[in-house]
Amino acid sequence: MRVLVAGAGISGLAVARGLVADGHEVVVLEGADGPRLGGGAITLWCNGTAILGDLGVDLEGTGQRLSALSLRTARGRRIMDVDLEPLTARFGSAPRVIPRGSLINLLAAGLPDGAVRFGARVRDVEAGRDGVRVRTATGAEYEADLLVGADGVRSRVRALVLGDGPAAPTGLAIWQGLTPAPFDPGPTTTLMIGRQADAGFMSAGNGLMQWFFERPWSPGDPPVDKPVEMLRRRFAGWGAPIARVLDSLSDGDVELFPHTRHKVPRRWGAGRCVLLGDAAHAMPPVGAHGTNQALEDVAALTACLRAAPGPAAVVDAYSVRRRRRAARASMVAANTLAASGPRALMQSEPMMRLLAAVPSRLGAPGFGRLLRALSDRI
Repeated sequence: MRVLVAGAGISGLAVARGLVADGHEVVVLEGADGPRLGGGAITLWCNGTAILGDLGVDLEGTGQRLSALSLRTARGRRIMDVDLEPLTARFGSAPRVIPRGSLINLLAAGLPDGAVRFGARVRDVEAGRDGVRVRTATGAEYEADLLVGADGVRSRVRALVLGDGPAAPTGLAIWQGLTPAPFDPGPTTTLMIGRQADAGFMSAGNGLMQWFFERPWSPGDPPVDKPVEMLRRRFAGWGAPIARVLDSLSDGDVELFPHTRHKVPRRWGAGRCVLLGDAAHAMPPVGAHGTNQALEDVAALTACLRAAPGPAAVVDAYSVRRRRRAARASMVAANTLAASGPRALMQSEPMMRLLAAVPSRLGAPGFGRLLRALSDRI
C-alpha cells in the first residue's frame, strides 16, 4: 500500500517506521526545511517505551531511565514517592526521559533514504474512492492509497478532513527547557505542586536536565521579554531546589509552550484519511501522556491496517479502538492540576500536606492502574 504521512514529528516518524516494517511504501511530508530537533525532552512511560521497542527502536544508552517519581509541595515537603521499578518489572519496559531530538534521530534512522520530504507543507487534500491526492504549498503533488495526518496541534489535515480548527488554548502554559544540569537529579522525576502553579525537573541523560514551570497564561497576555526574571518572581519562596534551577538559566534557555486541547472526535478521519497524535487529540502536557498516547495511536493504526481488507475500512476500526482511551487520557491531563477555581484549593500547602499521609507503597499500584487504563499495549 502507498501511504502518505503528514508531519515528521515523533508520531509521524514512528508510524512511518511501523508501516515500512509491514511492507508499505511510505512518504513523509514535512513542512519544515529540515528535521525539527528542538522541544526539550519527553517522558516515555512503560507503554511508550514498549511500543518503541516493538518498532525496533533501541533506547538503551539514550536519555535517562526512570526509577522513581517524587511529588512535593511548593515548599518542598514530601507528598509521595512512587517507586517505578515494580512497574518496569510488571510491564517489561522501563520509563525513560529522552531529548526529543535524540528520539527523532533514532526514529528517522530506521526509514529508507528519501522517505522524508522536507519543505513539503500540506495545502490541499483530495480524497476519492480509489485514492488520495495531496498538494503541498510549493505546488508539488503526491498520490497514495492512504493519508495519515500527524501534523500536530495546528493540523492542516484535520482542518481539511474534519472541517474544524486547531486545538484551543486552555488558559495555562509551560515554560520549559533542556540545559546542563546544575545538580544531578538521578533517576527520579520530581514534580512540585502549588495552588496556582507547578514546577518539575528530571535528568535527560548526558549531564542534561529537563525542567518546566507551569502557570496561568492566555493568548492576550503581553510577550515576556525576560522570562527568567518573570519565573524568579512567580516562583519566589518555593522550596529547594527551584531557586537553584532558575539561577542556572538564561533567557535564551526558556521556551514557552501554551497548553492546548482538542475535542477527541468520534471518527478519527474520513474515507482514506486518518488522524494520529496531536492532530487527533492534542492535550495538556500534565502527566506526560501526549507522546505516549501518540505512540498508542501508532500501534493501533498499524494493527488495524494489518487486519483491514483495504484502506477505506481503516477509519472506523481505528476510531473505535482508540477514541475511548485517548479521551480518558485527555481528561486526566486536563483535570489533574488546576490553576484557578475551587479545585485549586486542593493544591494549597495544607491540603497537599494532608496527602502525605497516604503510604508511598500505594503509589506504584495506583500509577500502574492508570497506565493500564490508558494503554492497549501493557
